[in-house]
Amino acid sequence: MSEKRSFIGTSMEPFHSTKKLFLVEKDSIDNKTFFTLRKMVLLRTAYEAVEPVDLDEFLMSQLRSGDAELMQELGEFPDDDLGVELVERECRTLRPSVPEEGVELDPHVRDCVQSYTQPWLVVSRRSIPRLHFLSLLRRTEAIRLLQRQTFESDVQPDKQEQEKSPSLAELCDDTARTTLTSSDFNLRALQPDRRVENLLRFSSPEELDRFNLEARSSNRYGELFGLYPPTDEDAVAIRPIPDCPKEHFGQRILVRCQAIKFDIEIEPLFATMALYDLKEKKKISENFHFDINTDQMKGFLRAHTPHTDASTLARSAIFSISYPSPDIYLVIKIEKVLQQGEIGDCAEPYMVLKESDAAKNREKLEKLKNQAEGFCQRLGRYRMPFAFATVNIMSAINSTLERDTSDTDSINGKGTMEKKGLPRRNSDRFSMMEDNYILSGFKPALTVYCVCRQEGERLSDEDLFKFLADIKRSSGYLKLEVSPVPETVPGCLSPELIPVKPVSEKNPRPVKEVLEFPSSEVYVPHNIYRNLLYVYPLRLNLTNRLTSARNITVKIQFMSGEDPSCAMPVIFGKSSGPEFLREVYTPVTYHNRSPDFYDEIKIRLPARLTEKHHLLLTFYHISCQQKQNQTGSVESLIGYSWLPMLNNDRLQTGQQCLPIILDKLPVNYSLHSPEVQSTISHLPFLDTNHIILEPFIYVSFGHLERFFTLCHALEGKTMFPIRVGDEKISENMFEHELKLSIISLSSSGLEPLVLFLHQVLDKLFRLIMQPMVIAGQTANLAQIAFESVVSVVNSLHNSQELAKDHQGRNCLLATYLYFVFRLPDTQHEMHTTGTVGLRYSTLTRATATTVGFMLLQSRIRSSSNPDIPAPQSPDDTEVTNILGKVHTHKCNVIRGLDKIHEFELKFELLFHEELALQMVVSTGVCREYVYKYAWFFFELLVKSMSQHVSQLDKKAVPRRNRFSDRFKDDITTIVNVVTAEIGNILVKQQKELEQAEKVNISLAFFLYDLMSLMDRGFVFQLVKNYCNQVLQLKPSVNISTLISMRLEFLRVLCSHEHYLNLSLFFSSPASAPASPSLSTSSQNSSSCSFQDNKIAAMFDLSQDFKQRHYLTGLLLTELSTALDMESEGGRVQQKAISATYSLLCAHDLDQRCSRPEVKAKIAALYLPLVGIIIDSINYLDFTGTALHNKGKSGGPEEDPDSITPINQSVAMAIAGNPFNTLARNALAGKTTNMLTAETSRNLLMCFLWIIKNADQNLVQRWTVDMPSSQLNRLLELLTICISCFEYRVKTLQSLTQALQKSQQAKARLEEALLGGIGARGQMMKRVGGNDRTLGQRENLRWRKDLTQWRQTNDRSKAELDQEAIISGNLATETNLIVLDLLEMIVQAVPLADCKDNVVGGVLRVLLHSLTCNQSSTFLSHCFSTLRALIVKFGELLFEEEAEQCADLCQKVLHYCSSCVDGNRSQACATLYLIMRYSYSSASNFSRVKMQVTMSLASLVGKSSDIHEEHLRRSFRTILAYAEEDTEMQSTQLPSQVDELLRNLNSILSDTVKMKEFQKDPEMLMDLMYRIAKGYQTSPDLRLTWLQNMAEKHSSRKCFTESAMCLVHAAALVAEYLSMLEDHKYLPVGSVTFQNISPNVLEESAVSDDILSPDEDGVCSGRYFTENGLVGLLEQAAELFSNGGLYEAVNEVYKVIVPILEAHRDFRKLTSTHDKLQRAFENIIQKGHKRMFGTYFRVGFYGSKFGDLDEQEFIYKEPGITHLPEISHRLENFYSQCFGDEVLEMIKDSTPVDRKKLNPNKVYIQITFVEPFFDDYEMKDRLTNFEKNFNLRRFMYTTPFTKSGRPRGELNEQYKRKTILTTMHAFPYIKTRINVIQKEEFDLTPIEVAIEDMQKKTRELAEATHREKPDAVMLQMVLQGSVTATVNQGPLEVAQVFLNEIPADPKLFRHHNKLRLCFKEFILRCGEAVEKNKQLITPDQKEYQQEMKKNYNKLRENLRPMLERKIPELYKPIIKPRIENRDSFKRHSLRRTQDENS
Repeated sequence: MSEKRSFIGTSMEPFHSTKKLFLVEKDSIDNKTFFTLRKMVLLRTAYEAVEPVDLDEFLMSQLRSGDAELMQELGEFPDDDLGVELVERECRTLRPSVPEEGVELDPHVRDCVQSYTQPWLVVSRRSIPRLHFLSLLRRTEAIRLLQRQTFESDVQPDKQEQEKSPSLAELCDDTARTTLTSSDFNLRALQPDRRVENLLRFSSPEELDRFNLEARSSNRYGELFGLYPPTDEDAVAIRPIPDCPKEHFGQRILVRCQAIKFDIEIEPLFATMALYDLKEKKKISENFHFDINTDQMKGFLRAHTPHTDASTLARSAIFSISYPSPDIYLVIKIEKVLQQGEIGDCAEPYMVLKESDAAKNREKLEKLKNQAEGFCQRLGRYRMPFAFATVNIMSAINSTLERDTSDTDSINGKGTMEKKGLPRRNSDRFSMMEDNYILSGFKPALTVYCVCRQEGERLSDEDLFKFLADIKRSSGYLKLEVSPVPETVPGCLSPELIPVKPVSEKNPRPVKEVLEFPSSEVYVPHNIYRNLLYVYPLRLNLTNRLTSARNITVKIQFMSGEDPSCAMPVIFGKSSGPEFLREVYTPVTYHNRSPDFYDEIKIRLPARLTEKHHLLLTFYHISCQQKQNQTGSVESLIGYSWLPMLNNDRLQTGQQCLPIILDKLPVNYSLHSPEVQSTISHLPFLDTNHIILEPFIYVSFGHLERFFTLCHALEGKTMFPIRVGDEKISENMFEHELKLSIISLSSSGLEPLVLFLHQVLDKLFRLIMQPMVIAGQTANLAQIAFESVVSVVNSLHNSQELAKDHQGRNCLLATYLYFVFRLPDTQHEMHTTGTVGLRYSTLTRATATTVGFMLLQSRIRSSSNPDIPAPQSPDDTEVTNILGKVHTHKCNVIRGLDKIHEFELKFELLFHEELALQMVVSTGVCREYVYKYAWFFFELLVKSMSQHVSQLDKKAVPRRNRFSDRFKDDITTIVNVVTAEIGNILVKQQKELEQAEKVNISLAFFLYDLMSLMDRGFVFQLVKNYCNQVLQLKPSVNISTLISMRLEFLRVLCSHEHYLNLSLFFSSPASAPASPSLSTSSQNSSSCSFQDNKIAAMFDLSQDFKQRHYLTGLLLTELSTALDMESEGGRVQQKAISATYSLLCAHDLDQRCSRPEVKAKIAALYLPLVGIIIDSINYLDFTGTALHNKGKSGGPEEDPDSITPINQSVAMAIAGNPFNTLARNALAGKTTNMLTAETSRNLLMCFLWIIKNADQNLVQRWTVDMPSSQLNRLLELLTICISCFEYRVKTLQSLTQALQKSQQAKARLEEALLGGIGARGQMMKRVGGNDRTLGQRENLRWRKDLTQWRQTNDRSKAELDQEAIISGNLATETNLIVLDLLEMIVQAVPLADCKDNVVGGVLRVLLHSLTCNQSSTFLSHCFSTLRALIVKFGELLFEEEAEQCADLCQKVLHYCSSCVDGNRSQACATLYLIMRYSYSSASNFSRVKMQVTMSLASLVGKSSDIHEEHLRRSFRTILAYAEEDTEMQSTQLPSQVDELLRNLNSILSDTVKMKEFQKDPEMLMDLMYRIAKGYQTSPDLRLTWLQNMAEKHSSRKCFTESAMCLVHAAALVAEYLSMLEDHKYLPVGSVTFQNISPNVLEESAVSDDILSPDEDGVCSGRYFTENGLVGLLEQAAELFSNGGLYEAVNEVYKVIVPILEAHRDFRKLTSTHDKLQRAFENIIQKGHKRMFGTYFRVGFYGSKFGDLDEQEFIYKEPGITHLPEISHRLENFYSQCFGDEVLEMIKDSTPVDRKKLNPNKVYIQITFVEPFFDDYEMKDRLTNFEKNFNLRRFMYTTPFTKSGRPRGELNEQYKRKTILTTMHAFPYIKTRINVIQKEEFDLTPIEVAIEDMQKKTRELAEATHREKPDAVMLQMVLQGSVTATVNQGPLEVAQVFLNEIPADPKLFRHHNKLRLCFKEFILRCGEAVEKNKQLITPDQKEYQQEMKKNYNKLRENLRPMLERKIPELYKPIIKPRIENRDSFKRHSLRRTQDENS
């Protein structure tokens, strides 16, 4: 033990021992291990907790220095957070239930009553908790007042006039017009928009900045976190306040009796109801007595009812059911006044007489009524059983209960703690059925029940249980209403008849609460005084008696003496009578000598019982029939019996068997039991008294009773020996017995222990403090008592029956500590103290009082360890001080307590010390449990310390002297041991991780509380020890577990309400030092001395920072470490960020921190967090997610629509990408410690909050000193912030639309991060493949939009609206914070050297913000900032940042078309300034003009919903600016602007047309093609339009065409590059691209005379570079790959590879060859399965088509497109244009005769065509791809006959082949190409037959000789050939053409050719039949035989025809010589030559 203690006593020891680990020789371990160890050491040094500053010392020195401002900053730094207050307990009844006044109570009763009535003692926190609900209320109030932000996405533009049908004629006029010149719209006729004021009226850039700053600062929302929904707060930092102890109730039901009705009403009836549990065979409630008698009936009994109390008039009762089950019945028993006759006879009239026969039986009824009245007057006080009814409670409820199974938790013990405040059993001793019975939420049920007659022989409860299943009916019925109990029931009475609040004023008829006798244990401590006795007479046996007594009743009285007048009025009355009675009679069973009884007598017991109290039973025979001569009493006495209440000082309970005394009662009979008194041997006895005691006060539980009795003996005036139960204990055995009773406490049953838990613990805590002096010996009970407390705590925690809260605390113990526990008081001893001289005297028969006094005398010794010296004397100065002041300066909260005796105070001072000591010295199992359930002892310590501190004089005793050094040592030891225990669990028992977490949290709360009580420097030392001790576990425990532990721990500490003061936030410099030594060395050098600078150091997590701001330093260290490590699923990072986030959120919403200067101080405290966040930028998920979206993606892993059309390697090649965000994600894939979107947002919120609230000068100074690499990271972070908080959408409708737009949104961010591409390229947004890793990551995250949409479906419109407002304001505020920071960076620029880099970076972020969905508020400020940039750095921007300017032009133009007026006017002003400030340099201005023109072209080409009317309006506004700009009137600017706007206007007119053809993709592409062609002389614009076309194709999934557009664009760039420089590795203009497509040559039209590079801003875009060329080609390759043209991929890379090789770009070469490998693999794998395009000829006829009339096109459609599909599509579109009746589709392919067409109609003819190749071409086109690429000729066939019909017999069937040639080769940059040439030739019938047979033979050969034969395919072809029974099968063809040799010699060759075709055909058939034989399955044998048979038959039929040759064709040239055997060869040679000729 001592060894263990010494180890933990020195907290530093573990450190030394572990450090030895690293002194291993390096050689003895391998390098990897050494590196790991080194890394561990490094981590440890960075991660170890530093020495904290001595907080209290620091505060005192600060205060002493008298700095007034600081004093003010300190504010109220409270001495004491914890106050001790008495809280009156709530009493649900009008007055508490207490014993009668003036009675001396039994000590146990006294203790209980005191415990039940004293107020709660609660330790409360004086100051407001941080996240007080008022802050939240303020937040909701502020949110309600938020202004709605205007977002363009929410504004519905004015509806245009109904879309008019496109008219095709309009296209015709334009073909020759050059787009750029003519403008058919007069701009000046328009009204310009409102101009931005003071656009040019500022004296200096500084003034402009000042103006912008003021504008930005107005109308800002103060609390940033108020706009961001707080995260689901982990319950970690919240300690639940336990429920206040309350009286236990089960589930309660209210039963109202409405009627008891029989057909006849002749006498009063009385009822009782009670609940019975059939399954448990138990009565589970007391009786409720009621009656429904009319006043007339009550009048019959007036003589026997002296008066009626209101409480007896109740007809409604509230029943409580703790364990609902289907077997619970409500039993109603009905009695009537005793009358002559058996029950059956008395009930007969009720059965016989019916209400309907009332008139008939009037006389009988009168007679019966008179009879009844007579019996009532005579026998009114006696009753007899009559009838009963039963109700199954569950069926009554279920008749209306709508089941809600989700509530079942509240039954089976999970959820009830919160609702009811009572622990419930979850034991499975009840069936599952029970769990579904919920007695709440049902509707009131009005139920009618039949009534059954009672039987005299079967009245007992046992008989009742048998009957419940089998019931006989009678004619009465009972009407009950069963309903749930409402919140309040006015006029309710408790079981003791005390009114329950609220008291009813009006209702005279009360409702009674019926006491429950639960069917199983209920684990709720007693907390009201209830002292009731229930007596149940069971049966009486007089059969051996020779008396004639047959109608027997028992009179029961509760006597306080033997005199008849001693009968006490304590028996509860029944219905309609007095409240309390002195006597009660049992009902009579007629003529039964051994009757059963069923009555329940309820007695209110006196608080103090004496030996004289007894029950007196008097037995009578009742004469029912009045004899003529009898006038006296109706009662004849039979005998007596009695039952003394006490037996050996203990209440008698249980079944009693009592003899009956026939004689008069003897004197002093009550002192003995009847058995002792009984002297008559043959006395009959009666088994009558089954007494049930509701055991509330009297403890009949062995161990507890013994324990309490012995404890009371210590305090009371008891004389030794003491009687405990049946034994007596002498003084010298007393200590032993007491110890024994303490030890055996934990072995008492769980229920009694719980019922008296508060009393047991109070007693044990007193014993811990109470040394025993008996017989001169000091005995020590403290250890035993402490161990007993520990074992009680353990058994309560281990019980499955008892509830625990989420921190694992047993709810009963938590409640006890919070409300009940107070320092053990010793007043009982004080009152009985004798003279001082009695010390240590020993008496043989000493009083226990003397012992108590001796204990008191020895109080000054320590109770645990008598060896520890006592204070020198009570006069010790400190003690005297304290004692002297205690009465004068008593804590005002405790003022309600009695004056506390000096000794008592001294004694209280010791309790926490004693407890701490016991915890330290505990051993073995006890020690294990102490630390396992440390929370209990921690809270106990804190509460006792709080009570101690509340009584100190705070002024006289400094904070650090409140507790002794010994106590501090013990606390240090305890904290060390608990930490070691946590480590122990983590190392050895990983399964117990949850246990370790709970102990960890409880330790954190302990230190949290100590901060409020002890010296805070001391507590910080404890925190440091804890952190470092946890760190020691590192090698054996996973680091993420350790961080997690420390985080939870710190999270609790940081939730302290004075956390800010504890972190000394006021000592952090909130503003920049006055004269910072700005670094002059180069900003680029990495060893820049800026780190020595004070400001930069403020953003660093330095040692000094960690020391001074201790808790903050620790938390930020954890965060930093967590972000740098890899953890599974990012749980640790999430925890760390969540902790920091919650903390900042609390500061932001805390009223105490609302002043800006305080917030600046707080923000300064967190400056190092900014550095941490910038460093963790690689882990952020920057896609942004929908606000409030907590759910994970529900979308599929790979949605083809969501494949990102961006290849980031391509994009970066072009962009140069200063923010390499995408690269790092692409290269790393998804790093393991990537944060989730939600966590990223939380972290970014922290960053934005600090930037918003920190001192602006400080931040600006910091950015000035920043090295450029760091600055770039900061700018990247700002870009990410903009994306993460982008406003989503407002309504459900827009949410659905958002889903469709999610694709566009996805690409936007990359665009910005990849360098803000825009004007000409828009490359990111276009086409292109997707890098797998990125693609998947994107999918997962972006699909969250869908989740939000789903979640939103079930939210109300108002909620959605509110959410949209908050979301809009959040987006605006976050963007404005970013804008503020950007302005700070830019304004600091003159101080820095590398300004171009900075300005460019800032511009990039601003452009990205314009790409996102922004509010008008933000846009106006953003445009102001942009204008300021142009004014200040115009020159620099236009020259250095040309690409960015192109983007800027495009973004600004985009806003010029906005439908929001404000956005438009801001954009116009900005665009005008761009023109004006670029005008100073000619090249700049021409470049800007080109950029604006291209931007518009790009905008027009891309966007389908561009509002040209808004754009024109904007052009007019810009014109107005130019005209009003007085300074520039003298220059050419106005006219230049005018010209530019005219050009732009003309481009707009293309848009109008494009809009009309949105629904006709071919027409749209034709139009775009024509526009692009119009820009042949303007390469930039042509490139833009080619890219527009590429994007349109991509969106339609026409990847090949899209790729071709990019190849054309690349060829255009190549032409330009070849003019500029001559490198061998570059392509030689467009010629190089011929292999990809011959069409590309058209790009070579641009020649030197037309274009000279780099003149007037031409070809200045980023695509006209080598990188640009590679980028375009890589995208094209990606698209070819998507389109399945893998061979083309190879051709494209042939152009790229030389360039990459020249640049030595091996990384790209690697990926290039990877892609090539994939392409070739695809070719091999997919082989013949690839589907290429399908082609159709489409002809347009009809003058209404305008230019299209008589035009023919070849349309390229996707792989498997059937004729009806394209036909349907075109028909739909053109019938919309012209009307259904005007359009007609021509169904055949015969030539169209114009003369036969109706001139008022339009016609479309569609024909399927196939690619056509000449024989020589086929030699080169071997593969499937080659036969489908570069196609210009197509063929279709038209069958006809001479007669004009299309089809006829075989011998008259002709065929016409038509071959069409197109203008360009497919695939091209559009999907339809004009036909420019047409050839036709006809085939004769025999040629048609030859073609058919050749085709069939080819099919057979292919099917037979495939590499992987396909049986099904083969059989299909075979069947069509061999078994063709149809007309025109092979046999018929042969018979028609081969049967006879033709007469016409011209046909000889055809005849012969056909014959040879058949020969080959029959050969192939044979091969196929054989092949089929190998492929068939066994079950197809028959089929094969059939096939073979058909084949043989066909061969036989054909043989004669095939052998018949035409002699003329075989005439030999030379006469054959018969003898020459070789002649055959020569003949055959000749024949071959013949044939070939």
